[in-house]
Amino acid sequence: MISRPDLLDRRSPAGLEVFQLTHEAIPSCHIYMEAQIFTPDSKRFVMHRSAHPHGSNRHDPAHRYLLYNAESPGDQPVPLTDELGPTAPSISPDGKWFYYFQDQTELNAGRLSLKRVRLDGTDRETILVLDTPLPGAKAKISMIYPLSTISSDSKRIATSGFFGDGKTNLAPWGMIVCDIEKATADLVLAGPSWCNVHPQYCRSLDPIASHDIMVQQNHDNVCDPDGNIRILCGGRSKGAAGADIHVIRDDGSNFRNLPWGRDGLEYCQGHQCWRGRGTSAISTCGLPDQIVTTTAADGSTEKTSTEQIVEGVAAPFDGHVGLRTTGARRNVLSRTFEQPRFFHFATDIAGKRFVTDCHPHRDRGCSLYIAEFGREMQDPLDHWVYLLDTRTAFWKSMHSHPFLSPDGKCAFFNSDESGVLQGYMIRGLA
Repeated sequence: MISRPDLLDRRSPAGLEVFQLTHEAIPSCHIYMEAQIFTPDSKRFVMHRSAHPHGSNRHDPAHRYLLYNAESPGDQPVPLTDELGPTAPSISPDGKWFYYFQDQTELNAGRLSLKRVRLDGTDRETILVLDTPLPGAKAKISMIYPLSTISSDSKRIATSGFFGDGKTNLAPWGMIVCDIEKATADLVLAGPSWCNVHPQYCRSLDPIASHDIMVQQNHDNVCDPDGNIRILCGGRSKGAAGADIHVIRDDGSNFRNLPWGRDGLEYCQGHQCWRGRGTSAISTCGLPDQIVTTTAADGSTEKTSTEQIVEGVAAPFDGHVGLRTTGARRNVLSRTFEQPRFFHFATDIAGKRFVTDCHPHRDRGCSLYIAEFGREMQDPLDHWVYLLDTRTAFWKSMHSHPFLSPDGKCAFFNSDESGVLQGYMIRGLA
């Protein structure tokens, strides 16, 4: 850990502390900002070495998941994995276990194991091994998604993968839900458009809402028989309505819409999260036809599209119609921000505090802001506070991916400002 006061600038509020958490010559970073990688007391969290913001190479022997102490970032991190192929990590909401999958799969071959270990590195055990096709699938799971999500009662964990056999065009991708106590797995979503699911369990403690998973559907996705994606139809894809976001119960029932995009103008970027433990969700939505002119510090100007932060509540499915869903309720949270161009964001567990990056000028800086929520589904975000420029390159392999500790007192981000991708922490937000 290295103190980095030089990353603060004249606009940064007094009292902030910035720490560079990793410093090896190999890239290290935080897990994707939607991942559940913090203990509930906000004291410890997981990072990974020899990785990038969207995952890792499962064949890389240097890849490790490491447990850090937010209260004492100078302490040596605790290694949580040492085998080849660990991926899709989650800390259980009760703070007792670190769960991950070991990916030893090949196309319609090999095995996927669900494992867990205590946070001191002891009592490692294998919960479940998938080495045959699941019921409803014609092939074994492979090409495992780098994220998992765990239910608020710590009983179920979900991830996704490819279910192709190497011979079938447009073979299905799908999401699996593993019952930890029963050591079983069920395929609850399947089809060629589920290649980039971003599964996120609702963090509510309500016994009904805690079974909901938010999922992303990339319509018109095209992949070859080996699962190589040739066309990932995201928000900006020409000639297509792009991705949309849904909520599904973890037994595969009660499929619903979230009211974003797919009206021919607005598009979903593909970044979304739940608002703390609530049942409303938040997405970044772009409007390419709503152009604003921005001026940089050097006086140069450029025209950019707006990228808004929009809150929504799931409504019954009535077609893939996004914001045109019957009875849809939504709230543009960033409507008071002068130059809304947001991409990656997260909330605290209470749903009171918000952190986001902002790129008013593509390829020129990455500003970090925090803000506060008002009344759910009514008020805009308020009390915007600029923190710092992360100095992160805009390339996908270097995304800043900011997020908060559950108590909202610390913020985290990635940056390649040193020349190598590293993970950082900001203290003093309170």
